Amino acid sequence: MLIGEQPGDREDMAGKPFVGPAGRVLERALKKARIDRAAVYITNAVKHFNWEARGKRRMHKTPAQQEMAACLDWLLGEVRLVMPEIIVCLGATAVRALLGPKVKVLANRGRIFESEFGPPILVTVHPSSILRMPPEDRSEAFELFVKDLAKARPPR
Repeated sequence: MLIGEQPGDREDMAGKPFVGPAGRVLERALKKARIDRAAVYITNAVKHFNWEARGKRRMHKTPAQQEMAACLDWLLGEVRLVMPEIIVCLGATAVRALLGPKVKVLANRGRIFESEFGPPILVTVHPSSILRMPPEDRSEAFELFVKDLAKARPPR
């Protein structure tokens, strides 16, 4: 089970998670990590697109703690229904929602935590963070992301 932050503009319009630019990065990374996207349940910690208008565009706004708390029961219901072998938290919002504010993504990326919710939780970056990096840093960041995701791959 992969958990992102919240729907982005394209995801909000499509009604599906990770269908925009970050979704394309995630799809490439899953493929390189040899994880079948069709076999993975993908959701978000916050269920609505939190945005602010900037001209004609709807720009992403980081969810507040109260928004994460309001969506937690829904997220935990998904965990109970899906019964994943492992949860992968993609970025700070997902990490804060399930592991609390003391667990920092960059200090703990690639680390697997035991969870009070059942399955272990793997911490990694959100694929959109790779898109925000300077172009010369993206390849290395992508490879690190793939390495993190590979830790969630089921044994063959």
